[in-house]
Amino acid sequence: MRFLRNYLRFLAAVQLLPALESGEETLVGGQAVLEGVMMRSPHAWAIACRKPSGDVVTMSEPLERPSEKHKWMAWPIVRGVMTLGYAMNLGYRALRFSANVAIEDVMQAEKADAAQAADKQISRASGVDSPAGESGRAETRAKAATLSNWLAAGNLLLSLAFFIFMYKYIPLLAATELKKIDPALGGRIIFNLIDGGVRLGLFLLFIWGVSLWKEIRRVYEYHGAEHKTVFAFENGDPLEIAAVQKYSTYHPRCGTSFLMTVMLISIGFYMLIPFTGFWARFASRVVLLPVIAGVSYEIIRFAAKHRGSLFALMTAPGLWLQRITTQPPSDDQAQCAITALDQAMALEKERGGELVIA
Repeated sequence: MRFLRNYLRFLAAVQLLPALESGEETLVGGQAVLEGVMMRSPHAWAIACRKPSGDVVTMSEPLERPSEKHKWMAWPIVRGVMTLGYAMNLGYRALRFSANVAIEDVMQAEKADAAQAADKQISRASGVDSPAGESGRAETRAKAATLSNWLAAGNLLLSLAFFIFMYKYIPLLAATELKKIDPALGGRIIFNLIDGGVRLGLFLLFIWGVSLWKEIRRVYEYHGAEHKTVFAFENGDPLEIAAVQKYSTYHPRCGTSFLMTVMLISIGFYMLIPFTGFWARFASRVVLLPVIAGVSYEIIRFAAKHRGSLFALMTAPGLWLQRITTQPPSDDQAQCAITALDQAMALEKERGGELVIA
């Protein structure tokens, strides 16, 4: 039962992945994971997860910036798509690591319980399970429970299918059915406003609904810890709990802001599409996803440098939504974020990188 709960929590976190991480190639950024935080510097990334026992498991690896290897990846629009894809891949790896830590901890507990139960049994006939046999099978289950490459790929495809179905198919279907009821709703502007309104409503409902789940609320708390730690680093404060905790949980470069911008920008994009058939419209919505993501990236990038611009107003709803997707963290959660950033910075320095605050 605990394994199933952790697996469902992992699937929910995968759906929230774009809202939990920063998709921009910044000096430092991060992402909330299951009972932990992932942090990245320009050339390294690290993750710190806290187990129920209180121990913190860490892992760090070197990181290559795609735009440094291929100059075309730094082109406007293109850089947004490539950076987002790279960040999503890294974020999924971090989520998978945290899920395996949680699953391993659960299975180790079951292994201990099985061994204890076996110790109490009295072997009265041959073939009766021995303590070693029970413990061995529990260990086998623990190895099988970790997310294999095939299972991880399946989860990713399932999440992508859910995203397209929930935010592309259902809104378009709702707008199409309403047009049948009242043909006046079939105009290009009103049709796409309805489509966008349904899509935005479903997104907000999902974000709020999963926040009622205690385990996901804890992910939102780690999200707040990640933002606070990034703020402290950006302002040159020491990476200590007291210094980190004084900052806000709302950060302008959050993935939540990016998703909200995508939702709003897509409404205008779809108004330009001349197709009127259901499946033609549906296909165009799927095909245009990378373009909309790239344009949204450029808007957020511009708004971050020009806070008084009209584009900055477009990113404001994302900051409002962070009232749900980020929550005040405990000191232990803040310490996880600090540990992850310390690990990333240590590896960055080993690779010759210089972290200079702009």
